[in-house]
Amino acid sequence: MSAEHGDRQVTIAFAALTLGASAYTLLQSMVLPALPTIQEDLHTSQATVTWVLTAYLLSASVATPILGRLGDMFGKKKMLVAVYAALTAGSLLAGLSNSVGLLIVARVIQGMGGGMFPLSFGIIRDEFPARRVPGAIGLMSGMLGIGSALGMVIAGPVVDHLSWHWLFWIPLVISALATLTTALFIPESPVRSPGRVNLPAAALLSGWLVALLLGLNRGAAWGWTASGTLGLFVAAALLLVLWIQVENRSAVPLIDMTMMRIPAVWWTNVASLLLGVGMFSTFVVIPPFLQAPPEAGYGFDASVTVSGLYLLPSTITMILAGSLIGRIAARLGSKLPLVVGSLLAAVPFLMLSVAHHEPWEFFLATTIQGLGIGLAFSSMSNLIIEAVPSAQTGAATGMNANIRTIGGSIGSQIIASILASGALASGLPSEHGYSVSFAVLATSMITAGVAAAIVPVRRQLAGAPATGTVALPEPRGGATVTAESR
Repeated sequence: MSAEHGDRQVTIAFAALTLGASAYTLLQSMVLPALPTIQEDLHTSQATVTWVLTAYLLSASVATPILGRLGDMFGKKKMLVAVYAALTAGSLLAGLSNSVGLLIVARVIQGMGGGMFPLSFGIIRDEFPARRVPGAIGLMSGMLGIGSALGMVIAGPVVDHLSWHWLFWIPLVISALATLTTALFIPESPVRSPGRVNLPAAALLSGWLVALLLGLNRGAAWGWTASGTLGLFVAAALLLVLWIQVENRSAVPLIDMTMMRIPAVWWTNVASLLLGVGMFSTFVVIPPFLQAPPEAGYGFDASVTVSGLYLLPSTITMILAGSLIGRIAARLGSKLPLVVGSLLAAVPFLMLSVAHHEPWEFFLATTIQGLGIGLAFSSMSNLIIEAVPSAQTGAATGMNANIRTIGGSIGSQIIASILASGALASGLPSEHGYSVSFAVLATSMITAGVAAAIVPVRRQLAGAPATGTVALPEPRGGATVTAESR
């Protein structure tokens, strides 16, 4: 979308993108507090109901980089409309579900919505005026944190006063609006990366992601040294090595390994993995702590609804950080907010590791965490986009979003294992287990800050308008860029 189309058209297009992102991220987190209710209502086991979350994450992990690549090849708008339509259809099926099997199928369909992030980033880079790109990319990237935290806040009231089916009806309305507005108001990007779909690479990518995430998900239940768990991890490692070999030898790779080895991409992805550990593990550690009865020696006996409200400050400060990231990036670049945000996100975990006996301590912690995560999440995609050719935006940002999901899965399982290892006679985790968990998450955030500090910067200012052609390596396989430079 060139500048002459005006700010109004850009704003409408961006609204369509954020609507879809809101629906996807709400669906990612809203089900977490409702899993016990869904288990009881559908008369299933805890192990089975966990697949309501696992199926969604597995589907998103597989679909995100593949759909990003397909958008680069065949058109980002076309693929985005298809993704939103799948998200809407999956939400409809989930809302109508009366069996856990049907609900899991619906969640697999919904997981395809993860492809909206690389597609949206590509559309913003290709179509928006240069001056609005850093802010739009930052806020869209921040939606991963904003929507997830907001989902935890509203899940309790929805389940308490309506039913768990409304956890899907609400996102359905939002995603349907996103489908319509995208079809009507977003132009098709002229940037293409021609070629074919590398089916062997896609199969291997899917294989190692499924094996890794399934091993992480089932490890706590099966045991981390159980043959099934170790077998999945070994399979993931072997398939990962084979996938890299296939991609390196391919004339038309699904994910260009040369691109992934660009230092700015590599170190940003390392920071993304570690930030994913901290962000998504928050939902595993803070609400259960708050919900624990005082008899455990800690906790405030909070309800699901009240414990969700403790996360509201983080949602507010994430929105604030996302709304300011365009101005910050224009003046200081995208690297500094990533470094500062990562280190700032460590502060609340350090604080909670030693001070967690008063409600105000948690409100302060989530306020600071939201600001730090908001700055960090909003900066990562800009750094990736600055480092890669425009024809590879979808593939590169898709893998970055995927790496955050993998980090979240790793962190959640690590924290769950720490809490389970020191459980009290009542079955509740010990206070020491929570202290250790907070310290581990603080370490992850500090390490993310170190990785962020290593990220090289290609441009002096992230918000500086591009002039002419950016001196970046062209993708392999004869990819072309048909858009005129801004």
